[in-house]
Amino acid sequence: MNLYMAPPKRKNRKKKIFKIPGRKAQNQIPGQVTYQGKKQKLVTKLEIIDYSNRHYSQVASEKIADAFKFKDTEHVTWINIDGLSNTAQIEELGDYFKLHPLIQEDIVTTTQRPKIDEYTDYLFIVFKMLHYNDNAEFINEHVSMVLGKDYVLTFQESDGDVFGGVRERIENDKGRIRNSGADYLMFALLDAVVDNYFAVMETLSDKIEVLEDQLFNDDINNDITHDIQDLKKEVLKIRKAIVPLREVINRLEKIDTGLIDDKTTTYIRDLYDHIVQVSENVDLYREMVWGLMDMYMSTISNKMNEVMKVLTIMASIFIPLTFMAGIYGMNFENIPELQMKYGYYYLWGLMILVFLGMLWYFKRKKWL
Repeated sequence: MNLYMAPPKRKNRKKKIFKIPGRKAQNQIPGQVTYQGKKQKLVTKLEIIDYSNRHYSQVASEKIADAFKFKDTEHVTWINIDGLSNTAQIEELGDYFKLHPLIQEDIVTTTQRPKIDEYTDYLFIVFKMLHYNDNAEFINEHVSMVLGKDYVLTFQESDGDVFGGVRERIENDKGRIRNSGADYLMFALLDAVVDNYFAVMETLSDKIEVLEDQLFNDDINNDITHDIQDLKKEVLKIRKAIVPLREVINRLEKIDTGLIDDKTTTYIRDLYDHIVQVSENVDLYREMVWGLMDMYMSTISNKMNEVMKVLTIMASIFIPLTFMAGIYGMNFENIPELQMKYGYYYLWGLMILVFLGMLWYFKRKKWL
């Protein structure tokens, strides 16, 4: 008897192909700006926020040239670009702000891992913006940031981000942003991203809790193994985004550059504490998700043991009954009990007593 119980299969499940993060396209020239992502043919949109403690202006445009006049203003300028597929416009903006060709290449390479590069006049930071959409689907968006003397450039794949709170604080003059430089704006944007990681952790925790309840309550559906595998992949993606960013912020805290004020370094140190906490939570949830599959296999094994227990008890009960029936089923002429008038009923009574005795014995041993 084959007692192996294979996990249930899901029909019509598409096979996913995973690419190596940060891998360049074959035969690509270093510094060549080639978009590598899934969101093609998106219109490049600009949001320009120019501010100081007494000044605020906001401009929305689809022309890269509209951002040029804000480079050398006396105020702090935040230029946010949505849409990376139009590489010609990205190059135009990068050339005007004198960004290195390798920086421009990394801006449109959405598989690039989080990192920080230091140049003479600016810092370049890559990180991932993580969130769940309304359908509980995990979204991993590539974001690049350039910190200059009086400006911050952010490049996103598409519309929608977690910077709404930062925009509100700038517009309504809340907090320290309007009275600080571009370095504090950089910190505020990174802080918004890291704070959103905590929301991702809460959603991830809820998903793990749901699967644990299903396993503990024996409410296992046919797709639970695939749900666990999908959750494992989500945890890996989250970890690949958060762990490198931890190194980035640690380096950002210790970097020696005139672009970051000492007061801002104190806030960056606090930001590092937050990313460490998120990183530890990711490692914890990773172990929990890994344990879910072990818990599932243990549940399946327990079910199999229950089936084997019932079959063993039934076999143990019917073995002596089969033995007695076999003896009196033999074709010998001289079997004394065959001549008894009530021998048939005696045999039935004996078999019933043996049956009840076996049940009593199994109950006493707590096998039933």
